[in-house]
Amino acid sequence: MSEHHHKETFVTKYIFSQDHKMISKQFLITGMFMGIIAVLMSMLFRLQLAWPDTSFSIVEAFLGRHQTDGIMSPDIYLALVTIHGTIMVFFVLTAGLSGTFSNLLIPLQIGARDMASGFLNMISYWLFFLSSIIMVISLFVEAGPASAGWTIYPPLSALPQAIPGSGAGMTLWLVSMSIFIASSLIGALNYIVTVLNLRTKGMKMTRLPLTIWAFFITAIIGVVSFPVLLSAALLLVFDRSFGTSFYLSDIFISGEVLHYQGGSPVLFEHLFWFLGHPEVYIVLLPALGITSEVISTNARKPIFGYRAMVMSIMAIAFLSTIVWGHHMFISGMNPFLGSVFTFTTLLIAIPSAVKAFNYVTTLWKGNLQLNPAMLFSIGLVSTFVTGGLTGLVLGDSALDINIHDTYFVVAHFHLVMGVSAIFGMFAGVYHWFPKMYGRLMNKTLGYWHFWITIVCAYGVFWPMHFIGLAGLPRRYYSNTAFPMFDDLADINIVITIFALVGGLAQIIFISNYFISIYRGEKATQNPWKSNTLEWTTPVEHIHGNWPGKLPVVHRWAYDYSKRVDPNDDDSDYLHGQDFVLQTTPLLEGEEES
Repeated sequence: MSEHHHKETFVTKYIFSQDHKMISKQFLITGMFMGIIAVLMSMLFRLQLAWPDTSFSIVEAFLGRHQTDGIMSPDIYLALVTIHGTIMVFFVLTAGLSGTFSNLLIPLQIGARDMASGFLNMISYWLFFLSSIIMVISLFVEAGPASAGWTIYPPLSALPQAIPGSGAGMTLWLVSMSIFIASSLIGALNYIVTVLNLRTKGMKMTRLPLTIWAFFITAIIGVVSFPVLLSAALLLVFDRSFGTSFYLSDIFISGEVLHYQGGSPVLFEHLFWFLGHPEVYIVLLPALGITSEVISTNARKPIFGYRAMVMSIMAIAFLSTIVWGHHMFISGMNPFLGSVFTFTTLLIAIPSAVKAFNYVTTLWKGNLQLNPAMLFSIGLVSTFVTGGLTGLVLGDSALDINIHDTYFVVAHFHLVMGVSAIFGMFAGVYHWFPKMYGRLMNKTLGYWHFWITIVCAYGVFWPMHFIGLAGLPRRYYSNTAFPMFDDLADINIVITIFALVGGLAQIIFISNYFISIYRGEKATQNPWKSNTLEWTTPVEHIHGNWPGKLPVVHRWAYDYSKRVDPNDDDSDYLHGQDFVLQTTPLLEGEEES
């Protein structure tokens, strides 16, 4: 197959495309749109937390009947927190990373013409798009959207009469998430088959870039854990609509005794968190894979400990499926079982630390090219470490009791999962934008975007740890009824100011992205002087990626600054350059790294 193929119409090229490069852009732009909605929600509820009794015209404009004189109702506050969490975790981070970069990079970096099934790839995107539309529609139902938190614990989510958001809004949430899970499973199976079956000649598994290892293992985690969430959602639908009692027992509402007997909401927690914790790594691993590639390329050094990095990805994937109980330490769990989950949770710190130390070692004495992609990758290492350290506290069943369901938890997972993953996504966009559009993003705007974003990220989540340690509970609409929290009000104002500035700073990125598509500086074929196969394809997108034959791989992806004589300190680089494409044959007597 070459670039000569049937003529494409506008619809087949831009809408119902089966080309992995176009589908990756569709995922990214849809994820960006959903991200705008989620960030706007967070800005609205941060206003409420900082100034609980103050009237805001913006609240009046956006929330309509769900506010009184510019002050939001408690019900809509819960709804905003719920939908913000759902959109960010699933529709922005999962789609923005796996959907975008698995699609863009897997065929290009393994030397394939396209995904194993272009048709299933297209179906995966359009199911994701449909689920996004349904989630947005749920914002406009009469009683309000789902309001049981993004974890949708029963009985709030299982009884339509429990709170206003438990009605049609909750039903639409469940429909949307079921379609999203179908999309994720189709995509994940496609990624796995592509990596296993379509690698080009010479592309052994040990020569795969770490990005591909991350996407591959992420897809396997998704296939293992997403069906469990689907089963949890289906049982919830049965409890809501068909009178079953999987999650309900001995329920009283407004003095009325309901007929449910024998169920347990803790069952739902087990099923939800069996996906919920692997989901953290479904979001994080692609970001870590992108960081590996960006740091190695821009440090002009081979990645430190390639095999250790691969093994740590596998270890994280395995351990992520046996730690879910640490979310449930105060659910009445047997203390011995709690100690088992504490052990497995602390164990996962080992492969995570391997990755962090290997990033730092790769940076050490490197010839650092501090472009926006590199800065976001270094920022990811920073937030991954600082956010991960607080996980040691939350992962201990004894220490967790004091801070469970406080803002300490919110600060922890936003840093280690939210900010880290978003930084990985930004790094990937800045780095592979030339491959997506044949142009470069504006570097100066990229620097502004990075520095404002990282300062605001720490400005929001660093103080949040301390108000959590002081006992401030999460998900409270207002803390004015509790005099013991009065001293924390000023900190909430500081957090909100940082959140508003950080949210508005994303306008820089969105403007840079869309303007650069049309007006960005035209990119060369290999602007970052990188080794991987995607930089051997033409700048102009063609069907099948490479004209003529597929490339043949002769070496691993990280031969940066490789010298003819390994003992020579002078820069007698192989082929006279500090990078060697994977397609370059080994020289006589040269040992493969």
